[in-house]
Amino acid sequence: MKTELSESLSKVPAVTLGFWIIKILATTLGETGGDALTMTVFHADKNAHNGGYLIGTGIFLAIFIAAVAAQISTKKFNAWVYWIAIVASTTVGTAMADFFDRSLGIGYTGGASILFCLVLASLAIWYFAMGSVDVMTVATPKVEIFYWVTITFSQTLGTALGDWLADTGGLGYQGGALVFGAALAVTAALYYWTNVSRVLLFWAAFILTRPLGATVGDFLDKPISHGGLDLSRPLASAMLAAIIIGLILLLPQRAGRHPA
Repeated sequence: MKTELSESLSKVPAVTLGFWIIKILATTLGETGGDALTMTVFHADKNAHNGGYLIGTGIFLAIFIAAVAAQISTKKFNAWVYWIAIVASTTVGTAMADFFDRSLGIGYTGGASILFCLVLASLAIWYFAMGSVDVMTVATPKVEIFYWVTITFSQTLGTALGDWLADTGGLGYQGGALVFGAALAVTAALYYWTNVSRVLLFWAAFILTRPLGATVGDFLDKPISHGGLDLSRPLASAMLAAIIIGLILLLPQRAGRHPA
C-alpha cells in the first residue's frame, strides 16, 4: 500500500491557493533579487554593456542548476528544495531577459517573441516525448528536466513581457500589474466556470504570474521618476524572502498526485 501511494505522488506541490500566493511572491523576489545583483552590485542599469547582466546570468544560472540538481536528487517532494529552485529560476530569468533585451539589443518585443516560441517548443517536445505536460506527472528525472527547462523559459518570458507592457506598452508598472492581474482573474474564472483544459489553464496562469511578479518587483525598486517606489533592492528582496519562508512554514505543503 505504501509503494502504491509513493508512486502516485509527484515531486511538485499540489496546485492550491497557497501555491499561487507563494509563486507570485517568488516571482517578485526573483525580480528584486535579480536586479539587486545586476543593477545594484554591477550597475548594469547604467551601462547595459558593462557585462553586469551577463555575469549576473552566469551566477544565477549556476545557482539554478545546483538547485534543480538537488530537486531531482530528492526521492519525494520537499517544499524547501522546490521553492529554492523556483526562486532560482526567477532570478536567472530576470538576469537572462535583461541580458537579451538590453545588452544584446534584441528589445522587449523581440525578446518576448523569441521566448514565447521557446516556451511553446519546450512544451511541444515534452508532450511528444512523454505524452503529457501535466505537472502532476513530474515524478521522474526525465520529466523533471522537461519541467524545469519549460519553467526557465517561462520565467524569462515573464520578465520580458512585464518590461514590454510597462515600458514599450506605456502602461507603467502599476498598469502592467493590473493587466496581468486581470488576465489571471480571467484564467481563474475559466477554471471554475468552464471545461477548458486544466493543464492549459495551469500553464497560462503559471506564465502570467511571472510578469505580474516582475511588474510588482519593478514597482517596488525602480526610481520614483520611473514610476516606482525606489525601495532598496536588497531590503525588498530580504522582506519578500522572509514572507515566503513564513508562508512555507504556515501553509500546508503537500505533493501533488498523479491523475487517475
